[in-house]
Amino acid sequence: MADQHGKCFIAVAGNIGAGKSTLTRMLSDALGWKPFYEAAAENPYLADFYADMRTWSFHSQVFYLGKRLEHHRLLIDHPDSVVQDRTVYEDAEIFAANLGEQGLMSERDYEAYRSLYRAVSSFLPPPDIIVYLHASTKTLLKRIQRRGNEYEKGIAPEYVEQLNLLYERWIGDWTACPVLTIHVDGIDFQHNLVDLASVVHEIKDAVRL
Repeated sequence: MADQHGKCFIAVAGNIGAGKSTLTRMLSDALGWKPFYEAAAENPYLADFYADMRTWSFHSQVFYLGKRLEHHRLLIDHPDSVVQDRTVYEDAEIFAANLGEQGLMSERDYEAYRSLYRAVSSFLPPPDIIVYLHASTKTLLKRIQRRGNEYEKGIAPEYVEQLNLLYERWIGDWTACPVLTIHVDGIDFQHNLVDLASVVHEIKDAVRL
């Protein structure tokens, strides 16, 4: 599945707590590929967004979209094989979609956002494969609680469940590149070497390494 230069682009997708960053790191170690984690950027709209989501959701999401598109371009231009932690598509198909469906982004703003996303993302080549980490809401909540990030403590089960539904809808409709779904309920590739070896083997087989 690598291109004519032998380069491959794997993107790891999944809900909060699914293990995207952990698998990205472990895959990069196992394959010797360059890992790309979520682009760190200080969102100048974030404080306003949390104070008044309906007013500032569009501004905040457009800012993130721009940063993620920029990050995606860097991945495409990188000379070696890469593993990406979270895709640009998830920002639009999951998080912006959730704001729109919950009424926290107006219909007019959401349609403008979608139009921008479709136009710009159409110029970006997709990954060679998306590795989708699927987990139940119960598993995700356990993992979120276990890692103990302060800003995640208030996440409601209903919110995680809604994101899970949106992930399933997005993956079900996705056709731009192959998707390898890994069900992570009941496995622990972070601490169990047998589980990790099994996941790495499955991914290598999918990209024909």
